[in-house]
Amino acid sequence: MLSDKKIICPENLLKLAKLKGTVKTAIVNAGKELVMESTKIAVGLNLIEPIFIGEETEIKKCAESLKWDISKYEIINEADENSTAPIAAKLASSGKIKILVKGHIHTDILMKAVLKRDLNLIGKKRLSHVWHMTMEKNDKPFIVTDGALNVLPKLETKMHILKNSVNFAKRIGIKKPKVSILSATEEVLDSVPSSIEAREITKRAKLENIEADVFGPLAFDNSVSEKAAKIKNIKNDVAGKTDILLVPNVEAGNALVKMMIHFMGACAAGVVIGGKVPVVITSRADDSQARLASIAAAVVALE
Repeated sequence: MLSDKKIICPENLLKLAKLKGTVKTAIVNAGKELVMESTKIAVGLNLIEPIFIGEETEIKKCAESLKWDISKYEIINEADENSTAPIAAKLASSGKIKILVKGHIHTDILMKAVLKRDLNLIGKKRLSHVWHMTMEKNDKPFIVTDGALNVLPKLETKMHILKNSVNFAKRIGIKKPKVSILSATEEVLDSVPSSIEAREITKRAKLENIEADVFGPLAFDNSVSEKAAKIKNIKNDVAGKTDILLVPNVEAGNALVKMMIHFMGACAAGVVIGGKVPVVITSRADDSQARLASIAAAVVALE
């Protein structure tokens, strides 16, 4: 049942990233082969110029096994995982680097460093995570948010998540994104709280003149299938044509994306947006193509 399809980094995302030029990037707790492999590919495509943070001997050992000469790149020697994140966050705060990429480090350790108020890496907007999902190298992307960072977001947080994802969609060339506010139903039911919240988000999006077609509640089938929407006689600009799926909680988004990866062989490019610098928080189990796609998404997300 699990897919054996090879994961492919989407060409359109790489093309957009290349237009930005080479970006100074911190690789946080580097020194594992998958981390170094994707970094090497990204460097070869002129997407990033890395600063490696981690145990220097391990970083050099990995580079050597990849037959990669990294002598011209800066290495900040730090063996303690907990200390690599604050170093990287300070580099971002000072403006020395423009992107943070998670290496072999726990997400909560990295994000705790990023969220320190005195570093000014977050502003008035709430940080949120987007997944840029594709099946083939030339696929139209499908964005899922937030399935990684905000666990059970309230209405106000979801409005930030919505605005961040619309901004990201525009950066990848979707001029007026169609946003589905996911629920288990297309009807507003008191017994389904996410449906009530979806209606409120739809109203708020119109009142705040968000430059996107936003509608909810919609169930998943009505969000992505025009046939399903037609059978249920759902008529709006979003049903069956969704670009962005705004999920009710982290479990829904995380499960959906992981199913697409493992059952369908989808490429999931994930990045945290809404702050001073994009932050790549890939799973430590992600392969090099998904990691490359995430780096490309971060480059595209740059203000």
